[in-house]
Amino acid sequence: MLHSLIPLSLLLSFIDSCVYGVHLPVQIRTSNQPRTLSTFGRRAANTTIPVGNYGNAQYFANITIAGEQVAVLLDTGSSDLWVNFPDKVPQTTNSGESLTLSYAIGSAAGSIVSAKVEFYDYTINSQAFLLVTDTSSFSTDIHSQGYDGLLGLGPNEGSRILDEIDEDSANTFLTNIFTQTNGTDNFITFLLDRKADPSEDFSAQLTLAEYVKGYEKVSEMPKIDVETVHRLLQSEQHWQGLTDKDNGVIGPDGQIILIDSIVPKAPDGQLVAVFDSGFTFTQVPRDLADAIYGRVQGAVYDSKKEWWTVPCGQLLNITFNFGGQSYPVHPMDTVDDNFNIKNANGTRVCIGSFQPITSAFSLLGNYDMIMGMNFLRNVYTKLDFGSWSGSNDDANDPYIQLLSITDVNQAHSDFVTVRLGGSDTTGDAKWQLLPTSEMQHSPVSEEEKKKKYQEMVLSRWPYILTGCLAAVLIIVGIVCWRCCCRRNKDGSKGAMCCHKRAKATIPKFTPSKGSDTSYLPLQDQHSMHNASTTSLSYDQNASYGDRYGHNSGYSPNSAYDQYGGGGHNTGYKTY
Repeated sequence: MLHSLIPLSLLLSFIDSCVYGVHLPVQIRTSNQPRTLSTFGRRAANTTIPVGNYGNAQYFANITIAGEQVAVLLDTGSSDLWVNFPDKVPQTTNSGESLTLSYAIGSAAGSIVSAKVEFYDYTINSQAFLLVTDTSSFSTDIHSQGYDGLLGLGPNEGSRILDEIDEDSANTFLTNIFTQTNGTDNFITFLLDRKADPSEDFSAQLTLAEYVKGYEKVSEMPKIDVETVHRLLQSEQHWQGLTDKDNGVIGPDGQIILIDSIVPKAPDGQLVAVFDSGFTFTQVPRDLADAIYGRVQGAVYDSKKEWWTVPCGQLLNITFNFGGQSYPVHPMDTVDDNFNIKNANGTRVCIGSFQPITSAFSLLGNYDMIMGMNFLRNVYTKLDFGSWSGSNDDANDPYIQLLSITDVNQAHSDFVTVRLGGSDTTGDAKWQLLPTSEMQHSPVSEEEKKKKYQEMVLSRWPYILTGCLAAVLIIVGIVCWRCCCRRNKDGSKGAMCCHKRAKATIPKFTPSKGSDTSYLPLQDQHSMHNASTTSLSYDQNASYGDRYGHNSGYSPNSAYDQYGGGGHNTGYKTY
C-alpha cells in the first residue's frame, strides 16, 4: 500500500531535543532491476558517475564501503552518509558515539563508525558515517525500495556527525574529497533523466569537478548566490537561492504569480528556494500550489495526502526565474503520472507535483519552497562549494548555476504523445482553465495554522531577543535611578546621582603648636573627623581622572556585536 510518495524532510531543530531535519525519501520502487553498476551501462571515458533512476522517484549511485558495495540516494538537502548494509556488515572502526536522525515516518539510528570509502575514482581511507542497524521504524523496507542508505551532498556545516566527533574523518565525504585534491574546482554537477520521455536521449549522471559532455554551457549561466542562514543555525544550511524580483514564478495562464516570502529578511518580491534532490515533488507555498492547480477543471485537493489531483491529460506550463534566466518545467513534471493514482470513482488521475509545503514547512523561516526532482529534471545543475569545500585555495562564496534543458515546444509534443495518445486536443474546452473568480482554494488545516504561527515567532527570535534585552536594560536603569533618588531623599550616602555635587577641595592640615610631626596622629580621630566634615567637597565639573588622579580608560558607551556580523544565507546572505 502506498503511504507516501514524498520524502518528508528539513524538519528543523531549534533545540537539541527537537526532531532533526534531514530528509529521507519514501519512494516507490517501480523496477525490479538489480542494483548493480551494469544497470547503468558502461562507464564513460571521463569521470562521470552513472546514476540510477527508479520511476522518476529516486536517484541513487553505487558506493563501496569497507569493500561492500551499496546503493545510496543522492541528496543535496543533507550532509551526512548513512548506510544499513543489506547483508554482511563489514569491519569498521567504532568511534564510541551514537546518533539518531529522526524523520516524519521513522528514524535512522546507529553508531558513528569509520571505514575506507570508495566512490568511483575517489577514495577516502577513513570516512565517518552512521552505521544504521535497524530501519524497522520506516513504513516500508528501504532495501525493497532500491537503496541501502543516503549520501548527503550538502555543506559541511550541516553535518550531524561532525557535531558529535571533532576529527577530520567526520567531515562530509565531499569535503574530504575537496580537501584531498586541494584545488579550486570544488563543485559537483548532476543531470537527472525522465523516464517515459520519448525525446530524451541521456541518462542521469553526477560529476565532481568537471562537466557532463555537451552541457559545459552551464558554466556561463548566472551565478545564483547561496543565501545563508544565521550562523547560529548553520546545521540548517542548504543550497538555496532567490527567485527573480516580482517575476519568480509564471503560472499556467502566462501571468506572474506573486507570493509573499516568510523569510524575515528576504527582499520584497522574491522567494527563497532550496534545491534538494531528495524530494520527489517540489514543495511550494499553498497559495502557489492553488494558483497552479486550482483553476483546472476536475481538480480535487486530497487533504489526507496533501496534494492536488487533476486529469492526466491536463497540460500545464509553468516557469521559474532565477538569476534573470527562465527555467520552464516540462508539463509531465507538473502533472505527475508515475504512481497509478485513482480517485474515489476509480478513475485514474495524476498528482499535482508542486505540492503545498506542510510537513517540510520551515519553522525557523529559512526558506519558502524546496525545488525537488520534478523541477531538477528540467535543469543541468552545478553546485560550487567555494569556501565550503575546506580547500585552502578556494575562498570564493558558494553559488549555484542552472542550465535549462527543457524545450517548451518539444515538451508539448512529448506530452501529446504520452498523455493524449498522439492527438493534440489541448485546445479543447475541457482543458481550458476556469476564470480566476472560480478558482478553488485548498483548505488550511489547524496543524498548518499552528506551524505558521510558530514560524512567525521562531523566525524572528533575534529581533524578539534583542527587544527583550533592550527592555530589561531600560527597566534596570529606571529602577537604579529611582532607588538612587530615594536614597537621596533619606539623606543616605550616594545621593550625588540625583543632585548637583558640591565643589571638591582638599582639606589643608595645619599642625598644632608644639607638634613636631608632619602628619595627623592616627589616634586623633576627633581631629580627622572635624577636618573631613568641614572641608571636603566635590568639584561638579571635575572629570573622573581629575578627581581621582588617573584615567580609568573605561568608556560607558562601549558595546559588542552580539551576532558577530552574522553570516550569509544559503550561497548565502543571512536572514
